[in-house]
Amino acid sequence: MQFSGLTKPPIGVVFDSALGDGIDDVLALALLYALEGKSETRVVSTSTTKSTLRSAMFAEALTKFLMGPPPPRPAPGVFAGFQRPVPAIGMADNGKLAQDTPVLRAVLDRKNDQGEPLYPRAITRLNETADPAALIRNALTAQNDENCLVLLAGPATNLAAMMALRGSMELIRAKVKVLMLAWGSYPEGAADPNVKADLAAARQLLTAWPTTVVAVGAELGTAVPFPGESFGKDFAWSTSHPILDACLAYHAQPYDVPASALAAALYSIRPDSGFTTSAPGTISVLDDGRLRFAPGAGGKHSYLLADPARKAEIQRTYVELVSAKPLPRPMRRRIPEKKEEVPPASIKPPEPRTGPL
Repeated sequence: MQFSGLTKPPIGVVFDSALGDGIDDVLALALLYALEGKSETRVVSTSTTKSTLRSAMFAEALTKFLMGPPPPRPAPGVFAGFQRPVPAIGMADNGKLAQDTPVLRAVLDRKNDQGEPLYPRAITRLNETADPAALIRNALTAQNDENCLVLLAGPATNLAAMMALRGSMELIRAKVKVLMLAWGSYPEGAADPNVKADLAAARQLLTAWPTTVVAVGAELGTAVPFPGESFGKDFAWSTSHPILDACLAYHAQPYDVPASALAAALYSIRPDSGFTTSAPGTISVLDDGRLRFAPGAGGKHSYLLADPARKAEIQRTYVELVSAKPLPRPMRRRIPEKKEEVPPASIKPPEPRTGPL
């Protein structure tokens, strides 16, 4: 959405992950929506590289919960808040990573007393999801120049497909400040499953992505995890919470969650929150899925570092934001006079997606 005539909006976030495979990215999405509630950012695109409808359903259920209830209806003729609709969810349809997981089951299979899904969602068919490449490109198109960032916490499949679309590289250069990459171990360490899931896409992304890339390695996520003790107390304001259900299903408690994607999300919006970056260089992809960092003054890549002295502060911020009670996300507008609108004849509705479930 363009904001013509208004001040520059908070930075937009394109969020792409393998939602349902792990839990760190789920916590990162919760943190982003908490920051959106504080008007510090906007989640402008959400997509999953898991090629299963249940991952898209999971993403929609999380989004509905995290966006909070609709704001109260104001008196006629005054400035009003309105609840922006739940954004479209992009889903890869390439057949990869299609397995069901305990995280998905914990949220999607939970029922209320009437036997209905406890966490509402509308997606039931493939054509109710969006093509992720087109979704991401269109989200970038709607942003002010240099007022968007991309957070990737899964395979590079969707971003590589978006980069291949006509005009996308120029669009990335104009709109995106930074690509946050929750991948790998630095300077060089264990193989990353998200890289191994699509080596070709990972290489294309790191070779051709035209803006700054900041990678957040597994060692940082382990050094500054999300504290597992939070699950037993900080989510108690709700008798049912999809983030808590997903976390409890992912690993037996007590369990501190390695938080690479969470660090990427927090640093990207609050860069002064206890992190810094390495010297610049170039990250390359090895055949076994490991990433190698080579320092170099001309490089566009770096990796994130945490200040050990601020570990407790970072973790307090994680808990405060991830466990925050969702608030309405009103957008401000003046209610116009009611008039009949006739859609232009030249505008045609988009073709629905087709294909197997």
